Amino acid sequence: MEPSVATPPPGRPPAAPPRGKAPTGAVEGSATWSVLDRLGLAFCWALGLLFCAIAVAIVVYLFLQGVKFLKLDQLTTPAATGFSETQTGGFSDALVGTLIVATMGIALALPTGIAIAVWLVEYGRPAALARVTELTIEAIAGIPSIVLALFGTVIFSSTALGFLSRSNEGVVFGRSFFAAAAMLSLVALPLVVASTRQGLESIPRHVREASYAVGKTKAATVRRILLPTARPQVATGMILGLGRIIGDTAIILVLLGATQNFAPVEGAVFPFDYLRGAGTTLTNFVYEASPTGNLNQPQKAYAAAFVLLLMVLGLNAAADLVHRRARKAGTWSH
Repeated sequence: MEPSVATPPPGRPPAAPPRGKAPTGAVEGSATWSVLDRLGLAFCWALGLLFCAIAVAIVVYLFLQGVKFLKLDQLTTPAATGFSETQTGGFSDALVGTLIVATMGIALALPTGIAIAVWLVEYGRPAALARVTELTIEAIAGIPSIVLALFGTVIFSSTALGFLSRSNEGVVFGRSFFAAAAMLSLVALPLVVASTRQGLESIPRHVREASYAVGKTKAATVRRILLPTARPQVATGMILGLGRIIGDTAIILVLLGATQNFAPVEGAVFPFDYLRGAGTTLTNFVYEASPTGNLNQPQKAYAAAFVLLLMVLGLNAAADLVHRRARKAGTWSH
């Protein structure tokens, strides 16, 4: 006789959670924290609020001063010699110089950074060279810009690169838009590499395998599938790199010159006469026109700083917009 097994009476099935709401567990509240943890949390909150207050104060102060002193003719007239601020013109050369340096610098940093990121993620052979490359990019990101400026002075003052700047009787000055843009591209390069690598590494492996399965080579896969997919991250790196370029001062002072106007090279063909000569940017103009600078024109310094702030805020807003659109479009599921 088989032993009877008691079966529990059928009960109600467990109630399903409401549709659209995931089951949530218990959340630990700060009431159970120790006094030391509470003090740490309060300290973090205080630091965050302090930094936000400082940023808001800087933006508001420069906005008020910029609106007060900025005039439209300052954007269209170059700096001039005079006895008062009303007679010394504007800063159109500095504004145009900023755009030139930014364009040339990112034109060098963007393709170089994309190529390095693709090689590190998709190839990375030999491994020792890939590791050295990663360390080099990290080192460049941590080197002060004044060190890069001094290094650029040594390079571009050589006779072999005399065609990139002004020279006189065999003496190469080494100051030009070419020299400044080349060193500023190194400032933006780590940002482009890091952002592009992040975009490529976020693409799952099966996407590459599917491309190889239909007969595509690795180069074709990178060019037609991976890079177009990582385009938002590439754009973010480019925008952040532009922000770093237009905000640098040390490289501009050392490699572009402390002039307030363009100083083209005589006898050269346009536009190389300007690109080989000295010039200025908004950061240089703000430095020279500040109350402690050589020009001592604080009103124009505030106006130029306001224009520079608008450019930086615009780039940051563009980077945030690209990032939000990329997140809204969705991410790969591994």
